[in-house]
Amino acid sequence: MAEKRKREAPAPAPAPAVGIDLGTTYSCVGVWQHGRVEIIANDQGNRTTPSFVAFTNTGRFIGDAAKNQVDMNPTNTVFGAKRLIGRKYIDPSVQSDIKHWPFKVIPGLGNKPMIVVTYKGEEKLFATEEISAMVLAKMKETAEAYLGSTVKDAVVTVPAYFNDSQRQATKDAGVIAGLNVLRIINEPTAASIAYGLDTKSESTGEKNVFIFDLGGGTFDVSILTIEEGIFEVKATAGDTHLGGEDFDNTMVNHFVQEFRRKNNMDISGNPRALWRLKTACERAKRILSFSTKTEIEIDSLFQGIDFYSTISRAKFEELNKDFFTKCMELVQKCLNDAKMDKSSINDVVLVGGSTRIPKVQQLLQDFFPGKDLCKSINPDEAVAYGAAVQAAVLSGGGQEKFQDFVLVDITPLSLSIELVGEVASVVVPKNTSIPTKLGKVFVTSKDNQTVVRFTVFEGESASTKDNNLLGSFNLSGIPPAPKGVEMFDVYFDIDANGILNVSAVHKTTGQKNHIIITNDRGRLSKEEIEKMVLAAEKYKFEEEMYKKKVEAKNALEIFAYRMKITIMNEKITAKLPPADKKKIENAIELAIQWLDGHQLVEVDEFEDQMEELKRICKPIIPKSYKGAGVINDDALPLGRSSSSRAAPKIEIVD
Repeated sequence: MAEKRKREAPAPAPAPAVGIDLGTTYSCVGVWQHGRVEIIANDQGNRTTPSFVAFTNTGRFIGDAAKNQVDMNPTNTVFGAKRLIGRKYIDPSVQSDIKHWPFKVIPGLGNKPMIVVTYKGEEKLFATEEISAMVLAKMKETAEAYLGSTVKDAVVTVPAYFNDSQRQATKDAGVIAGLNVLRIINEPTAASIAYGLDTKSESTGEKNVFIFDLGGGTFDVSILTIEEGIFEVKATAGDTHLGGEDFDNTMVNHFVQEFRRKNNMDISGNPRALWRLKTACERAKRILSFSTKTEIEIDSLFQGIDFYSTISRAKFEELNKDFFTKCMELVQKCLNDAKMDKSSINDVVLVGGSTRIPKVQQLLQDFFPGKDLCKSINPDEAVAYGAAVQAAVLSGGGQEKFQDFVLVDITPLSLSIELVGEVASVVVPKNTSIPTKLGKVFVTSKDNQTVVRFTVFEGESASTKDNNLLGSFNLSGIPPAPKGVEMFDVYFDIDANGILNVSAVHKTTGQKNHIIITNDRGRLSKEEIEKMVLAAEKYKFEEEMYKKKVEAKNALEIFAYRMKITIMNEKITAKLPPADKKKIENAIELAIQWLDGHQLVEVDEFEDQMEELKRICKPIIPKSYKGAGVINDDALPLGRSSSSRAAPKIEIVD
């Protein structure tokens, strides 16, 4: 038995759970490993990845590759999908964003926004969950490349002020991406974990921490109490449609008007010109964080006309003053909801790239006088860092490190039952700690009522028509009686994952019913999700085949050019009969010409060409040759005299 065990190969260790910050403009992935969080760089060496997906005639690109080609392909490059997820097409924020995006968005079934692109010559419709799933899949692949094994489990973050529809849609995106989403957690809560671990060594007792999270598309503020590994959220406030994208758009609008004044031309209908202007504005915004003035200079912006202008930091602040004012109003609101005074806040922590804006920091410094803003954690990586910690806790990783770790989150929005006249009767007030179970007594609204309908909403409006419907259920078999006589105990039970179970019990008969709120209204059905999972696998297969074509093409191209260099080496050609040398030269040139006209044929065609070229070039291929593949750079570069170096050493490895 011992010998048998010795011969058996050890089973590969499962990949640890990862934490993913699915951002509006950039996404980030981290993992708890070797006693610390590792933020994982992508294939370009960048620790954050643009949340961009591009569709072309040849394939699909995600991340840096997608963002790098927007200039030439604006109408088929999707970004900012997080601003659409879980929303309706008629939502005013969706209508506002559509004006600034070069890609097309149309209403789909149930008034869901659908993104329209041209992919491989065909028009395709994508739900926002699918686009977000593509970004999540990219983060999953980034982690898998780093860890060397398949990633299944993940904690994914969302803005604290996301409603149930937006949270569930994000979870659906995770399923489509092939992930088991262990939990959806709030971004500022995740950032507070990063802060808490960063300051653990210097922690002395309870701390009230204010998290100010201003990202590319969303804004959240949260107050947490941190003490000995217990993270308790006290209050949260925010705007799911406020961030760096809005600051960029105000600048774009400003310069569109300036171009119109100077040239009597409107560029607002030209996607390529708008994208180039937006890119220049985003760059200017970053420069204004450390300079008081910068230039906008774009060659041939529209119909051959160059555009040149300047913008000062003061002008940028004036253009966005309403957004900055809104930020500070929400800061005050969060303090009010937590029933705290600003003097009771120990630290103000900055999270999100937009917190680098000097005006934002100045307003916070003025609001919290005498307090230094905490910049010790990386604002771009803090959310993924905290998500990675939570992933380790939920999956059982780092047990010793996190044995005292407790995260107490809250419900960001009030939960209510609808009364007659579309009145919202709150059962669970916003900022209630979860898990929780709260109840309220309700009575019949009509004489001789035998069926009562309980309709559940979330939101802060006194009228349910302005809130978000979560679900409803009936309680029947009620004995006829005058209105107001029959009474019911209604309980809202919320677990640590935020899953809501609403139950109602008739006090007299004991009749009861309940609903588990999963918010199927407006959500993708199980069948739709399965269809999208299959589509995602199909896209991945197509991309793998495309990659194989590119690799086969590159291998042939590299081999042909290296052989071209080799045949120029006098020490090698001196040993060859002239006829053989001419035959090899002709074969190399024919292969190079063939490549020029056959960029993306099938893999086997590239391989056939490679085999034929190898057969003809056999007299000059070294004995160490093992098969087709990448050749190292020991060969002479083109144009270099053979007398300057020894005979080239060519190694072709699998």
